Amino acid sequence: MQATVRQFDDETRSGDVLLDDGTVLEFDAAAFDPSGLRLLRIGQRVRLRVDADGAVRMITLATFPVA
Repeated sequence: MQATVRQFDDETRSGDVLLDDGTVLEFDAAAFDPSGLRLLRIGQRVRLRVDADGAVRMITLATFPVA
């Protein structure tokens, strides 16, 4: 699934993304840290892994694979 970064706090390594259908999903450091990224920019396209409950479990750049 892909989305656009809406907010990102580089101190807490958390934020939220906007799905193409307008839904906002929040993510925390546990979803961001496995990506190996240092930061995200507002408006950047990302790829997500979301569990059955809708929680973001992994976030990385749209051009990177989600393992």
